[in-house]
Formats: sequence, C-alpha cells, structure tokens
Amino acid sequence: MAATGSAVGLGNVWKFPYVAGENGGGAFVLIYLLCIAVVGLPILIGEIMLGRHGASNPFSAMIKSARESDASKLWAGTAILGIVAGLIIMSFYSLVAGWVLDYTVAMANGQFTGADAAVVDNYFNNVLLADQKLQLAWHSVFTLITVAVLAGGVIKGLGNSIKIMMPLLFVLLLVSFFYSLNQGDFARGVHFMFDADFSKINAETVLIAMGQAFFTLSLGMSAMMAYGSYMPKSASIARTAIVICILDTGIALLAGLTIFPIVFAHGIEPSQGPGLMFLSMPLAFGNMPGGGIFGTLFFVLIAIAAWSSAISLVEPAVAWLSENTRLNRPISAAMVGSIVWAGGTACIYIDGIFDKFEFIASNILLPLGGLLIAIFCGWVMKRKIAKRELGDLSFNQFNLWYATTRVFTPLGVIAVLLFSTGIVKFDHNESLDLIESPANIEAPVTEASVPPTLAAPSAATSAETEPASQPQPTQ
Repeated sequence: MAATGSAVGLGNVWKFPYVAGENGGGAFVLIYLLCIAVVGLPILIGEIMLGRHGASNPFSAMIKSARESDASKLWAGTAILGIVAGLIIMSFYSLVAGWVLDYTVAMANGQFTGADAAVVDNYFNNVLLADQKLQLAWHSVFTLITVAVLAGGVIKGLGNSIKIMMPLLFVLLLVSFFYSLNQGDFARGVHFMFDADFSKINAETVLIAMGQAFFTLSLGMSAMMAYGSYMPKSASIARTAIVICILDTGIALLAGLTIFPIVFAHGIEPSQGPGLMFLSMPLAFGNMPGGGIFGTLFFVLIAIAAWSSAISLVEPAVAWLSENTRLNRPISAAMVGSIVWAGGTACIYIDGIFDKFEFIASNILLPLGGLLIAIFCGWVMKRKIAKRELGDLSFNQFNLWYATTRVFTPLGVIAVLLFSTGIVKFDHNESLDLIESPANIEAPVTEASVPPTLAAPSAATSAETEPASQPQPTQ
C-alpha cells in the first residue's frame, strides 16, 4: 500500500491534467497510456524486483545484484541517478504541496464560496504566487512534516493511513466528477481528452508523455526499489505492479474528466499550466451544496497523497545515508530535508528554476534512470535471479516481461530521447538525418521547440516562448 501511495499523488491530480492540457489532450493521453503499458509496467516490475532482491537501500541493492550477476559495481550509479532525480523533484514538489496546504485553509475559511473564475484566478496569481514569504512558509511546513516521518522510519503507520486515504480520495474525486458531469462542459472535456489530433504530436510531446508516466509511477527515482526492499517474498511483484498501474492511471483519467469540463465551462484555457487544478477545483467546490466541507476534505486528502509521494522521493537518500555512514536516521533525514528545502526555496526566489527542475528531472533523468534499469534487468542481471523473484509468473508471462524489458522498452526510451534532444531527427523527406555532434544542433525557435513547462501560457498563446519565473496561469 505504501508503494501505491507513492505512485498516486500530485502527479495524477495536479500534473497529469495540466500536462495533457498543454500538449493537445487526446493524442497525448493515448501516447501516455501506451507509455504506461509498454515502458512503465515492465520497468516498475524490474525496479520492485531489484529492491526486494537486494533487501536494502537502492544503492546497496544494485551492488548486490551486480555482484551476483558478475557485473561491475558501477551499476549502482543507477540508484544514485534516481536519488538525485528524486531530490530535484522534491524541491518543486514540496512547493506545490505547500500550495495545496494553503488551499486547504482557504477552502475551510470559505474563501471560494460562490466564487467565479475571476475570484479564483486572482487568489492563485495575486494572493498566493505573489507572496513569496507565504509560499516559503507552506513549503517549510510540508518539508518539516515529511522529514519528521522519515526520521521515524517510512513503514511505520504509512500503509495503514494510505488504506484509509486512498478510498476517501477516490470518493471525493467521484463527487467532483459528478458535479463536473452535471455543471461542466462534459462533452467538450471528453472530446478534448479522448479525440486524438496527431498533428499536435512531435518527438518532444512523446518525451513529455513518457516523462509523465515515469513521474506518476515514481519510476527511475529509486523509490520503488526502496519500497520493494520492504516487500515480503510471499507477495507477487507482477500483481502489485499491475494494481499500481491500474489505480494510478484510473485516478489520473478521473482527475482529467473532472477538471477539463469545469475548465471549459468557465472559459479557462486548458493550457494554463501548473495552476490548472488550483483554478478548476475551487470553482467546483465553491459552487456546489456543501462544497466548503467537500473542498476542504479534498485538499486535505491531496495533501496526504502528496505527503506519501514525497516520502518516496526522499526515502532512498535517507536510507542510503543512514545505512552507509555513521549518521543515524533522524540526522540523515534532517540533512536530506535541508537540501530539498534549499531547492524549494530556490524555486520560489529564482526565476525559471521551477520549470527547469521539472523538465530536467521528469523528462531527462527519470527516463534515463528507467532505461538503465531496463538494460540491467534484461541484459546484465542473471536470468535465474529474475525468474526466482518473479516465480509466480507462468513461463509465457515471464518471457513476455523479459522480452519487453530486454528489447522493446529500452529501444522505445532510447528512440524518444534521441529524437526529442535532436541527436537524431527526421528531415522533410522523413528520412533519418544523423547529427554528428549535439553541439552543432540549432533548434528552430518555434512553439514546438520550447518545453511546455518552460513557457508561460497566455490567452492568445503568443507568450509561450517567454520564460516564467514561476508557472502561472494567465491573469
């Protein structure tokens, strides 16, 4: 259950809708689902398997598996890459979680009761984002709560709390969904999410879809290795991974079907960016009977979901420090917490850091880490070790996972990374054009060449090439 809590968090309810909105809707959603099935699930199985086999922190687990497979200990660098990615993500993740805490209080105080789109937009842009000290306070509170839990051990009480939190979050999403169905522009929302316009898709869009799959499943950041180390031998890794993927994807789609009809009904642009959830959900709760109570509880549960995911982001670093140095767990947690607090503070006060952290971690480091895990599981780790850990799979099921992890998953990740970075590109005749040196690449200055998370959205979309200090919806 703790692993499920890691996967289900802000990535589903906050990030998936706005990333889908920025990247064309239906076609992006389809590619995202393909990435979950072909790339995400095989790597998730492999990462949990490595963690359970190692029964230690991700770094030590990789060393153990490499040693038993007669491979270089340098493969432990995969875990280090994941730990670094997790800390970078936590830097901006804790900032967004702080926004959630602020909205929890605002909903409880009736801030959005009967509010229209202008009131909600003003609160997000001119009250919250305009007040750096307020953001710093909430960011600090969230980081402190996360560090306090990590100092006492990740397992204690987390699984039981998630067993209660997950169903409640799902119920409140359903309440919001039915409001959206009745009061929102539901037909347009469904059309936006599921009618695929592939003219809006390019290599970078595929990279972002794959990065979202990695982000929302907590892949490539060593988190699932850490949770795998706690998994009993009697548990089925494959079944656990499938359940995580189904729950994770289901909640993401439900969030999209809840948010986009509200967005269209109130004339909000779906490409508003990271503020999309904070503009749409207060409108829904603020205008429904009992919305103050439902809205407060919704943001409380989103905060808890964010907290459980934040633990998974930081746990690998804390576990490595406490198990490989003389530092005890509380001191290790405090040190790591100080690092992510500093990173989050930089996101508040330094222009563009939020967007750069998000793009580099989600779309470069996580896919790269997942690629290394797939290569290790498919080509380096002895087959008999994998077969033993996945013993509940039939002969054909194991071979399907093994072939996918060995061939299709790595090729897919490599292809997307090569095309999206411009190392390999299609010319106008659709023939492959190899670039000898990435340094010689001169990307055309177009909307498509600007990472969506690095562009500030505007009503006319003409400002998409101007960097934003913090991601903000158009005022």
